[in-house]
Amino acid sequence: MLTLESERTSTLDYSNLNISIQETFAAIDRFEWQAVDEIMQMREQQLYRKAGYKSFEQYCQAELSAWGGYRRINQLLGAKKVIDASGELGKHIKNERQARSLLRLVKEPEKLKQAVVIALEGNSSPSESDFASAANIVVPQLPRKKVQEPMVSKTAKVTVSSQSHPRYGESGVIDAEAPNAWQQIVTFADGEKLLINNEDLNAKSVPFPNERTFPPEYSEAIAQIKEQHQQELERLSQELRIGLQTEATTRAEAQVQEQIQSLQNLYKQQREQNVQLQRRLDEMESLRQLETENQQLRQRIQDLENAVEQRPLQQWGNTMTQQATKVLNKQVKQALEKTIDLRLLAVEPPKENATECLRLMGMALKNLASAMNNTQALEAAAIILGSEPTPSAIAYRAEQLEMLPQAVSDIRQVLAQPECTWQDYWAVAQEYKVIKQDYWGELTTQETDLITALQNTSTEPDSIGIGSIVAHADPYRTLYVEKGEVVEDLGEELVVAWDCWKEQSKKTDRYFRDELRFWQGENQ
Repeated sequence: MLTLESERTSTLDYSNLNISIQETFAAIDRFEWQAVDEIMQMREQQLYRKAGYKSFEQYCQAELSAWGGYRRINQLLGAKKVIDASGELGKHIKNERQARSLLRLVKEPEKLKQAVVIALEGNSSPSESDFASAANIVVPQLPRKKVQEPMVSKTAKVTVSSQSHPRYGESGVIDAEAPNAWQQIVTFADGEKLLINNEDLNAKSVPFPNERTFPPEYSEAIAQIKEQHQQELERLSQELRIGLQTEATTRAEAQVQEQIQSLQNLYKQQREQNVQLQRRLDEMESLRQLETENQQLRQRIQDLENAVEQRPLQQWGNTMTQQATKVLNKQVKQALEKTIDLRLLAVEPPKENATECLRLMGMALKNLASAMNNTQALEAAAIILGSEPTPSAIAYRAEQLEMLPQAVSDIRQVLAQPECTWQDYWAVAQEYKVIKQDYWGELTTQETDLITALQNTSTEPDSIGIGSIVAHADPYRTLYVEKGEVVEDLGEELVVAWDCWKEQSKKTDRYFRDELRFWQGENQ
């Protein structure tokens, strides 16, 4: 009976004692977490400065050294980071020791949660080793490198080989253990002991380590940092390659677009030149046919004169005599000389329908000059029509003057409208811009004043638009002193026709508004 009672008492005391011990440790863990919140408040608000401490580490070493000091506080703060990063799963981590093995996963919350789940699969109340095994499954740790301690004899003789060392060239003996893996304690002949780096010593027989060694925990951290650094370098390299490819593609596309635009502009200019060349060819063909007809006429006249001189008088009957033919030729020459005097009409033309009269007289003189091969008649025609003294120039000028009556009629029809605007006038005037000076002289003073008023009301003084007389805004450009007219508005850009380019194949070009200025009449 005594034995049974003793066993019952022992079992009851064990259960109570075990439960009490577990509750005590749970209370310790709970109070530790409570202390962590207070410690974080002390650190973040820097309340320790009120007690005169300069840093949080100094406060921990002074006030909390009995509970592990700054090292233990760092462990608790690390455990707090693990629990916060675990989210809902953090409630299964009971103390700092369990969180210590998960601390290396705190920067990767997904892997950290995965490790906690793995630890819970094997045990509903996992231990420190369960968490460590789970963390190693998610992210295996690199094997620790075994650090070989340098096998250096305490009596090894060495020589200082670094020229910058004050003991350069002197020899000494290593008679004490090295304080670390990269330095040695050398005793020289005069008894002085110095701590010298291995790289400053010359001792081929002494196996100094080539690299600096670190404690195992530091070696693992360095290896992880190197691996992360390598991964970051690879990621940056990939992004750089993608960026370079994208930049090269964008630049190539821009160059292709620029080339396409240049080709389109070149094609447009070539097409305009082709139209002008075709017109010139048509004019030259007409002149060639006229020249052929003139040669035939001259040949016919020469044949008739030869026939009159060679044939007897009686063979002509009552038609004409040789003397009559010479008299007729003389009269024709006199009439030609009087016709050449028509150049005076160019100086003072008739008052009624003067332009049309001058045009008809100029064409008559041109045809007469072509028929008789007379240079003076050609010059007279050029003076009357206001062109160069060449058949092609006179013919081109005559074509322009043929449009003059229709141009004046269309412009006057537009100006007669009750609500006429500058745009209405400009739409018609653009069709006859090559003869602007001609139709401007045909308009009355009231009509020209009306056009000027329309232009002033439609265009702001500070805004360059269609019809504005402009020059280039850059004083270092040759076009700064040249005059041009805005003939087309493309929105952000304007098309300008320059007076100095009238005789060139390229007559217009595009500019931004801020590249132009209003013409100030510098050359007037």
